[in-house]
Parts: sequence; C-alpha cells; structure tokens
Amino acid sequence: MGSEKKIPYKIYLKEDELPKSWYNVRADMKNKPAPLLNPATLKPMTADDLKAVFCDELIAQELDETNAYIPIPEEIVDFYKMYRPSPLVRAYCLEKKLQTPAKIYYKFEGNNTSGSHKLNSAIAQAYYAKKQGLKGVTTETGAGQWGTALSMACSYFGLDCQVYMVKVSYEQKPFRREVMRTYGAKVTPSPSTTTEVGKKILAEHPGTTGSLGCAISEAVEAESRQEGYRYVLGSVLNQVLLHQTVIGLETKAALEKYDIVPDIIIGCAGGGSNLGGLISPFAGEMLRGEHDYQIIAVEPASCPSLTRGVFAYDFCDTGKVCPLAKMYTLGSGFIPSANHAGGLRYHGMSPVVSQLYHDGIIEARSVEQTSVFEAAEQFARVEGILPAPESSHAIRVAIDEALKCKETGEEKTIVFGLTGTGYFDMVAYEKFNNGEMTDYIPTDEDLKPGFDGIPKFPGNEF
Repeated sequence: MGSEKKIPYKIYLKEDELPKSWYNVRADMKNKPAPLLNPATLKPMTADDLKAVFCDELIAQELDETNAYIPIPEEIVDFYKMYRPSPLVRAYCLEKKLQTPAKIYYKFEGNNTSGSHKLNSAIAQAYYAKKQGLKGVTTETGAGQWGTALSMACSYFGLDCQVYMVKVSYEQKPFRREVMRTYGAKVTPSPSTTTEVGKKILAEHPGTTGSLGCAISEAVEAESRQEGYRYVLGSVLNQVLLHQTVIGLETKAALEKYDIVPDIIIGCAGGGSNLGGLISPFAGEMLRGEHDYQIIAVEPASCPSLTRGVFAYDFCDTGKVCPLAKMYTLGSGFIPSANHAGGLRYHGMSPVVSQLYHDGIIEARSVEQTSVFEAAEQFARVEGILPAPESSHAIRVAIDEALKCKETGEEKTIVFGLTGTGYFDMVAYEKFNNGEMTDYIPTDEDLKPGFDGIPKFPGNEF
C-alpha cells in the first residue's frame, strides 16, 4: 500500500473514468431474490403484468438476473457528468478527533442540487420514460430527496412530475417541497383525499402522519388513472439498486487507484437502494469467492425491518395495490413513528439486500435517533459537511467501529456512504439542539399488528 502522504483528502476519478455500465449483483447471486408475485394469482409477475405500471426498459432491468453488466446510455452518462464522478474523501479530521488508528473514507453523494444519491436513478428512469414517449410520471417521496431528484430529472427531459410526499415530511421539510415545485413538480401531502386509497387510509387512521407505504399506494393509483403516465420508485426495486451501483463502482475504482482494500463497508438502509448501490461490487467479489469484507447495513431502531422484521412475501405498500415482494418486512400495515430520517421510514427492505442479509453476506444493526444526531454533529464539526439524518446512521456505526479500533489498536480501513446533505433537515437538528429529540423503539406488541397483516398463503410461513 502507498505511504500515508500519497493519499489525498479527496480522491477524484476523471470524467472518462465514469462507469460505462451498471453492475447487476443478481448475476453473481447463487440464491436469486425471489420474484415479485401478482397478489391476485400469487404467480410471478411477468413483463406484461408490469407494463401498466412501469416503463418497458425498466421492466427488462427489473427482471434481468443474468447479465452482470448493463450498459449506461450515453445521454445518462452525459447527465451524470454534471455531478459525477463524486469524491471519495479520506476523513483525516475525523480520525484525528477520534484518535483512532482506523482509516476512514466516505463516498460523498451530496454534491448536486437534490442533495443526495437519488439523482443517479431519477435521471435513468426519466430518460426511459421520455424514450417511451410518455407524458409524465408519478412517485412518492419520504424525506423529499427522491422527489427533488425526480423533479430535476423530469424538468431536464420535459416530463410532468407528480409527487406524493409523506405528510410528516411535507410539514417538517417545506423547503425541500419548494425545491420540487421550483423544478415544476406537483407535490401532494400523503395520505390525501385526492385518491381512493388515500381516503381509505385516512378513514382507518385519522390524523396519521403517513408513511412511504401510503404514498406509494397513492402514486400507483394516480398513475393508473392517467393516460401516458407511469409510476417510478426511488428505492427497493432491483432496477433502482442497479442504477445506484455507479456509487460502488466509482468507490472501488477510487480505492484501487491507491491500492486501498477496505475491511468494513457501511451504508444506511431504508429501502436499500443507496446501500445496495454502494456494496454491490464488493458483495459481488464475496459471492464469487474473490474477497471477504464486513458489510454493515444500518437502520433506525424505530423502523427495524432487517434486525426485527421477518423474511416473507409482503405488500410493498400500505394500500396493498402493489405486487408482493419477498423481503425483510415489518408488515405493510406498520406505520413507523415520525422519526426524522424520513428516507428510512419504510416497512420493508429491497429483495436484493434482504437476500444478501439472509445469506449472511451482509450484517445489520439498528441505532437510536439521538445517538445518530450526536454522530452527525460530531462529523459536521470536524469534516465540514452537515450530513442528512439518513446518512448519519452510517456515520454512527463508522464512528463506533473506529472507536473499537482505538481499543484494539487495529488499523482497519472503514468506508461508508455519505448519501446526502442535511441542509433541509434543520427542524430535526433544531429538536436535537434543543434537547427535545426522543428515541422510540417499538415493542414486540407494537410490531405484532404489522406482522399479523402479512398475507398468509402456502409457502409464505414465517
């Protein structure tokens, strides 16, 4: 390995070193993620079944389990050049502050207006919608990062963009809502009275703060009622993880420039797209028997789908209008507490990430909100970036692992994903700074109704 002095604070790839293809980790998985099921027939969803909801090219990507590399269209690569390649940063200042022998790196995805990694898939999905000749798309958003990214991508291609934003985030993050509107999107707080499923959820849960599952149901219904529209999703699906692999591919290329081999790779996990995108190339090496890494998924203790969920077929949405996915889930009826990491407030986990976890390729940890914000503040004070609450889950565990190295004297190399900035999350930071932030950990009793609502059919025992 090169001497310490040779590793700069920021490792940048050149523009011509941008990945030319996305990496499809499913090609290397011996145990493939289980197929999506049609809830009416319980048969695997075919391309024809999905045509009414998704763009044709995205369906092909969703169902592709054999091609390891899928070429990135030139138009998308050209758009990526606006903000990619993104830097891999050596956290020298954080290492010094922690007095740890560990070497800490973070892949920073917040250097675009949407403030996060979400643009990597938004531009791809908007491109395929435009290529198909569609008028527009509908979607959901939690913290608002996905909605912001999609509204940017749609304005670039001249598509109409309709966003259902989880009500608690709509109220907590008015500025992110306004960024979406600036880019031309129509933003509706969810659950709303504009859809049948929204009305039904409001009747059953009066005063609910909403969830990603609710917002997905509304967006899918809105799409089905409008000619020339399709639904697009910011996480969970195979196609989204695929697009996000530009993160991991760039990270790997940057590390290889300096012969750096990570010991631990950490990402926050909500639906699983940024985590899956970061870890896929490394997980691929593990699956092929070429290398071994410790990969850690970090989720909120208030919404612990991996650490306390069950591995079963479940609805992806609260209104039960979407296909069934085999995933770690808390039940589609689980409405998480209004914690501040809105992007991690989802009842399930990507089928790819779920399968990798089930097979022991990755591990998972849940962390409490106040400790996450303590880590965020510590990081901001020394590294000069105000991190998003979602990303700060990864920071929490990266700091924990670096402190373990301090105790043992091990010089482990830790890489984590800094998926975005927290400049629109000031209500959360205000609550933390005022000492008003609390931790909520659901009891087994709290989780039981969600589990009870998971569909029962032969083969779906848990």
